[in-house]
Amino acid sequence: MSTSRIPDVSLSSPKSPSRGLWKSRFVVPLALFGVLTALLGVGLFLNPREIPSPLIGKAVPAFDLPSVKGRTLGLATRDLKGEVSLVNVFASWCVACREEHPILVDLARRQVVPIHGLNYKDKPDDAAAWLDKWGDPYTRTGADVDGRVGIDWGVYGVPETFVIDRDGRIAYKHIGPLTPEFVREKLTPMIERLRK
Repeated sequence: MSTSRIPDVSLSSPKSPSRGLWKSRFVVPLALFGVLTALLGVGLFLNPREIPSPLIGKAVPAFDLPSVKGRTLGLATRDLKGEVSLVNVFASWCVACREEHPILVDLARRQVVPIHGLNYKDKPDDAAAWLDKWGDPYTRTGADVDGRVGIDWGVYGVPETFVIDRDGRIAYKHIGPLTPEFVREKLTPMIERLRK
């Protein structure tokens, strides 16, 4: 009688290739999801008005703009040297610009700081009518009809306000409308520091 031999089957077999493939299919995407979630979580606590600008600390871009219709003084690089000043990017079609405009008018009335306007992608008649209706707080106002100067300044949208030091360098960029709190707590102290 012949006996057939039963093969020795061990319960502890080496890892199969399909098990490693299973890990890579689930572990890698799970790790990527964790990293993305962490980045988004950090982003929720950042202030979108304080997006860093690569122009901070650099000289204002070279430009020379004609005045807004009905105004006599345009705006150019040479006008932004010698004193601390603001450059406010605005447009008549901008709803948020109307929100911040009384703050600019008040700053000009109190002579806190010279304010220059960069009128961005606006129709000449609309810009003139807007300033006539709401008041003109600007010492000089340049008409950037095609938006090219705004691009050089790194403008994302309107309104934006740049703080310029006496050497003609961009010291700070504020995105969105100015608020009384921002003017009181951050802008005014910054202007005073830059003047020293």
